[in-house]
Amino acid sequence: MLTSGWKTVSMVDVHGKVTFTLWLCGCNLKCPFCHNWRIAEGKECFPLDRDALLGDLSSSSFLVDYFHVTGGEPLMQWAGLSSLLSEAKEFLPISLNTNLTLLKPLERLLKVELVDHIATDLKAPPAELYGLPGGEASTRLWRLFLRGGLDLISDYGIPLELRIPVARGFDQWPWIEEGGLKHIDTDFYAVLNPPLVGPPLTNPRNGAWCSEHCWPEREVEDLKKELGEIGIRTYVNRFA
Repeated sequence: MLTSGWKTVSMVDVHGKVTFTLWLCGCNLKCPFCHNWRIAEGKECFPLDRDALLGDLSSSSFLVDYFHVTGGEPLMQWAGLSSLLSEAKEFLPISLNTNLTLLKPLERLLKVELVDHIATDLKAPPAELYGLPGGEASTRLWRLFLRGGLDLISDYGIPLELRIPVARGFDQWPWIEEGGLKHIDTDFYAVLNPPLVGPPLTNPRNGAWCSEHCWPEREVEDLKKELGEIGIRTYVNRFA
């Protein structure tokens, strides 16, 4: 498995929880705002030292709530991930951050009860936020996210952190209301990320795109209000 490293104690990767966080390399999306794009493209990565990781996990487990695996897209390395999680679960519950478009690997992990919590980004409009050429690929992946990913999580009753990357200049509410929320039937809360932050805090994949759509203000407040009006627990991550 390829990794860019891990952090033994993190307070920012799952809302309200302390995690031991591992970053795995590779991703099937090209999100223009991504600040982990080097990891996603396999740069600055190295083979995972499993013994060292599990040793750190064992010694840190009394401090944290979840072993949280993120990326990149961890399910790109699903075979090795499955084996790793089976060992890590001896120490901690598992939290997986996934884009919910690689469904067969995800279902394999859920069937053998290796995942206790999922975090995912609802990236809409997908033609813009997935960063893929043409609209057909983005539409297909959006349908996988909704009718596969969110439905699958609901079928297994996995608690969900629904992250919403808030972009400046887009009307995201119809995608959220008519798409994402109607496919969730499990315990969840929403986190609004003005992730869409750029320099100097992050170095996004596409600086020109980010200069136009990052650093939202009104959009964050509008979405928070709309989610609150329909009774969704909503938190806002603020970076400035």
